[in-house]
Amino acid sequence: MASITIRKLDDGIKTRLRVRAAGNGRSMEEEVRLILRDAVGHRPSTRNLASIIRSHFGPVNGVDLELPPREPGREPPSFD
Repeated sequence: MASITIRKLDDGIKTRLRVRAAGNGRSMEEEVRLILRDAVGHRPSTRNLASIIRSHFGPVNGVDLELPPREPGREPPSFD
């Protein structure tokens, strides 16, 4: 495992980090590890937008709607 040192960290950030870590029952070091893991640990999805939408609203998860019967079209307006 590697180690890093962060210099010139704002005192306010360090305080908020310490409070966040204490609220989660962790050390500051563990809290930073989890934050970094969440920030850079996930790879972008290879699925495109269409496949994501289909997975949420596709035939398995969709809703079947009854279509109203079609009526004959109207006469176009006359501009005489």
